[in-house]
Parts: sequence; structure tokens; C-alpha cells
Amino acid sequence: MIRVLIAEDQGMVRGALASLLSLEPDIEVVAQVARGDEVVALARRERPDIALLDIEMPGATGLQAAEQLATALPDVRVLILTTFGRPGYMRRAMEGGASGFLLKDAPASELAAAIRRALAGERVVDPGLAAAALSQGECPLTPREHEVLAASRDCRTIAELASVLYLSPGTVRNHLSSVMQKLDAHNRSEALQVAEERGWL
Repeated sequence: MIRVLIAEDQGMVRGALASLLSLEPDIEVVAQVARGDEVVALARRERPDIALLDIEMPGATGLQAAEQLATALPDVRVLILTTFGRPGYMRRAMEGGASGFLLKDAPASELAAAIRRALAGERVVDPGLAAAALSQGECPLTPREHEVLAASRDCRTIAELASVLYLSPGTVRNHLSSVMQKLDAHNRSEALQVAEERGWL
């Protein structure tokens, strides 16, 4: 039997996934969790073969949980299952050690097949997302630009940003200007939107 852990914060979705997979003769759901920061401890206890992780969860994202699992339990294969078909998320998932990246609206039969393929050592990726990730390329922002842009979600003014990041207002302005130029955005909110849509934040 293929032992599967499901990490999904929406109870109805988690239950539906477990019910669908339990219909497969060779798959057993051995653990379910609603928080990303509980994935590794539960996986250590239940020893699944496959971890199905949602991206958006409290405590830690599925991408963070995937990286933690790759370090703590490298034999566990990780499949990211998400409603967010963003190429940047897919790229980050694969770089973080995930074996696959699937969209939640895929047929149930595809999920079961993906689990079997991942266990066999294959990489399982939605073809459309793979093509989009290749054409889009990597995030063009430097680590500091990424940090400034991410922090700007919670800070309204340049002064607030500068204070939070321990930078001068002029340095913050320069970084934001560079970010907007690289993302072809007219303002900070547009830059945030572009980065989030592409899965870079």
C-alpha cells in the first residue's frame, strides 16, 4: 500500500481528497493535517510514502513544508496540490525538492496516477504550467529587492518600510524603483500584483 499524508487547511477539500484516494486499491491515507508547520512532525510519526501539500496553509506554506520535509525525511515524495497555477510557485516547489506540482481541478484519476508516478521516482508536472515556467524565466529581483517588495505589502509609506528594514528612505526608494523597472510596473501595488501572479512572492 502507498501511504499518503494530506496537508490541506480546508476541511471539506481535505476530506474529499481522502475519500477519493481511499477508493484506490493501492493507496491508504494515513494522516491528515490542516497546518503547514505540523507536517514534518506528523510525517515523522506516520512515515508516509507521499505527502500531498496545499500551498496556502497557516503556520507554514506548502512550499516551506516541502523544503523542511526534504531535509528531515528525504525519502518522502512531495506533491504540491494547489488552486494557484503560478509558474513561479511551480519553479520554487521543484527547486525545494517536490516531486510534482498539480492543480486541484485535475481529475481524481490523475491524482492517483501522479502519486504512483512520484513513488516510482518520476517528476509529475502539469504540462501547461511547465511550459509557462520555462517561457517566464526566473524571478529577476535580487534578494534585497524581493525583501523590500515583500515588506511593502504591510507598510504604507517609504518611512515605514525604511524603519522595518533598517534602511535609509533613499535606499528603499532605489530598490522599489529598480523593482518597478524590472517588473514593468507603474507603481508599487502593480509591482506587488505582478510578482504575486507569477508566484515570486
